[in-house]
Amino acid sequence: SRKLKILINNLLIYIYIFSGICRRKKQLIYVSGYAPTRRQSEVKKERKRRTLKMGICWGCPTPSTTAHLSSVISQTTSNTASSTATSRGSNMSGDSVFSVSSGDESSPNDHILPTPNLRIFSFAELKSATKNFRPDLVLGEGGFGKVFKGWLDEKASGKSGSGTLVAVKKLNPESLQGFEEWQCEVNFLEKLSHPHLVRLLGYCWENKELLLVYEFMQKGSLENHLFGRGCTVQSLDWNIRLKIVIGAAKGLCFLHTANNQVIYRDFKASNILLDGSYTAKISDFGLAKFGPSASQSHVTTRVMGTCGYAAPEYVATGHLYVKSDVYGFGVVLVEILTGLRALDPNRPSGQCNLVDWAKPYLSDRRKLNNIMDQGLDGKYPPKAAFQIAQLALKCLVPEPKNRPSMKEVVETLEQIKSINESPKEPRNRSARRHGKQSLRHRSPLAPKHRVR
Repeated sequence: SRKLKILINNLLIYIYIFSGICRRKKQLIYVSGYAPTRRQSEVKKERKRRTLKMGICWGCPTPSTTAHLSSVISQTTSNTASSTATSRGSNMSGDSVFSVSSGDESSPNDHILPTPNLRIFSFAELKSATKNFRPDLVLGEGGFGKVFKGWLDEKASGKSGSGTLVAVKKLNPESLQGFEEWQCEVNFLEKLSHPHLVRLLGYCWENKELLLVYEFMQKGSLENHLFGRGCTVQSLDWNIRLKIVIGAAKGLCFLHTANNQVIYRDFKASNILLDGSYTAKISDFGLAKFGPSASQSHVTTRVMGTCGYAAPEYVATGHLYVKSDVYGFGVVLVEILTGLRALDPNRPSGQCNLVDWAKPYLSDRRKLNNIMDQGLDGKYPPKAAFQIAQLALKCLVPEPKNRPSMKEVVETLEQIKSINESPKEPRNRSARRHGKQSLRHRSPLAPKHRVR
């Protein structure tokens, strides 16, 4: 019996060593980006496991070696990054969305966090709310799938009032932006609440169907107002533009200063939504990541985002800083001033990249007027416009450490807002004013005190 015990123990040791080697090989296969084909039975078991397991702690991500072409919540702190470019599709506006694989990256274990503040919808409810996902109710479309306009009636929502207007994002099962981005958005938006972050009302996770339900934003996206076409698109005046960038800056500042610091990673005009009073709210947290720990200056991750908005250091090295978001904000500031897209291959040669082309104009007050959005019709304060141009240049500097923090950006924008300078008027205004003064002088009814 003693020999038998020794034999069994040795056998168990060999099995343990062999299984460890197999696991390691499997990890290397996944990390390299070549996932072995799984049988259908294994896929079903995996889905069942996802359904049963529902929780990792907020702020305590569980590492995984599976590397997907989508975002993850947890951070890594490795100091090296090797980049290999891959395609990730395009969004509705034609902006180039990219993903670059860079080594190992940890990801959640295919669960979502406990979500007491969110409602879990059935697929049937959302199918009814969107009239069976009727094509004419599509609000937008991107790499993830489509966003539909929907109505939740009183019985379905369990709240007072009927016909609550919502936006329903339906993930395309064939999308490269898969479960992890959907999961990431649920986990972040359930915990983060701010007047300038879009509110997530609930979600649906039923078989292959992944959906998110948001508050409805009546005015759509900033992108649509700046670059949209047609008579239904309303041009934004100067004061509204300033209100929008201040609101978006406050939302980004909140993320950067939260207890669990968040790097948004995909700041752009299409992700800034507007409510009925043009209050800006940041949406789409599929690429968001936790910021670096106290001992780290950055996190290292595969490069993902939108061409034209992603910070140069992130694209080049995979090093993601909190101030990488500030660069994207600077790009949006230039778009607000010019009314031009960050990237547009249809523009003349040398003008395709907005930032590269606009920098010489942003630094010169006289030249700035030549690139200001014609939709403003010249009605903007020149001094304030130039100050925003200067702020944009600071946000766009190559070195992340030399960019302002979002708190400093908000303070600067608030100061610019307070500038008491009237918009530019047509050139003949001075003549009209001179004529009015002459009339006042000749009129016997004109008051003797100075007219204010």
